[in-house]
Amino acid sequence: MNFHEYQAKHLLAEYGIPVPDGRYVSRMDEVPYAQAAVAGPVRVVKAQAHTGGRGKAGGVKLVEGESALHEAVESLLGGRLVTVQTGAGGLPVSGVWVEPATSIARELYVSMLVDRARERVIVMASSAGGMDIEEVAATTPEKIITRAISPVVGLQAYQGREIAFALGLEGAQIGQMVKILTGLYRLFMERDASLIEINPLVVTTEGGLLALDGKFALDDNAGYRQPALLEWRDTTQEDARELAASAHGLNYVSLDGDIACMVNGAGLAMATMDLIKLEGGEPANFLDVGGGTTAAKVAEAFKLILSDGKVKAILVNIFGGIVRCDLIAQGIIAAAREVNLSVPTVVRLEGTNAEAGRTLLADSGLALIPENDLTLAARAAVRASRGETA
Repeated sequence: MNFHEYQAKHLLAEYGIPVPDGRYVSRMDEVPYAQAAVAGPVRVVKAQAHTGGRGKAGGVKLVEGESALHEAVESLLGGRLVTVQTGAGGLPVSGVWVEPATSIARELYVSMLVDRARERVIVMASSAGGMDIEEVAATTPEKIITRAISPVVGLQAYQGREIAFALGLEGAQIGQMVKILTGLYRLFMERDASLIEINPLVVTTEGGLLALDGKFALDDNAGYRQPALLEWRDTTQEDARELAASAHGLNYVSLDGDIACMVNGAGLAMATMDLIKLEGGEPANFLDVGGGTTAAKVAEAFKLILSDGKVKAILVNIFGGIVRCDLIAQGIIAAAREVNLSVPTVVRLEGTNAEAGRTLLADSGLALIPENDLTLAARAAVRASRGETA
């Protein structure tokens, strides 16, 4: 679960990490309060949206004077921000963050995330702040510094000093970096983060360190332990279908293809999408209906799939372990009738009573194509998406 920059900065400040004083504005009548609260004639206005690359997309404006501030806020508020990460539709801008301009000597990058291969939280830092870290990794990987943190003893001061030295910091800046990294690690652990990123962490012309931007992502599985953070959730920044899926206990991710998938089990879903790709098709989604599949869940899954106008075929791949395949088939038939299913749908059932389930599908009179082999099912779905018959 992602949060806005202004929310991330609130958390950073709470853990002793220096951030610029600023003001969140969600209505035009709040602009005068921002003018009074944010010192200096030159201010920065930042669109609040869950995406990177805001500056390149016109979502960050440097303004001088009160009228320019008013115009910048008005130009962003209520609009949609389109970046390389959002796609053509962009994301709505319901608020902006106003802060004073900072005099910058250097820009650095610092983040913490979970390295699942090493089973550790790691610190990543780079002297190439202000750039996309993926670009830095691809073009100048030697500029990326990583340190793994022991879950037993936590982040150690010597690790912070090593990172500070590697970034070319000196004097009081070294102690400041150690303090910042210590605060980041406390924030990461105490607030169940999956990612914290400061880009850029700047060295000001006065020699201090300041977090000019911040990103905080909460581990969704730990949401129940962070009720205060859940209240900050901005659902307008989330995909409408993914949001609807979560309300029904479904795991759904939109993709760009035209063959929808409905599978019970995340690993099986990944394998199903791989086979679609192997057969020359493109998956339209990742959809895991879970092990305890019910007719109600299947119906909601079909509704989600059919709300995507680019879907030309559906591949249902269910392994009947916890529930019987004949019961799953009955649920699929009932759901297909409920939603007036007209899109060609290939159904592969395997497991307990699989043959009985396939018989029910074949005799249903609906546009359901039963298959017992996953490769053949993927091949049939790809043909159906192209308007081809068997």
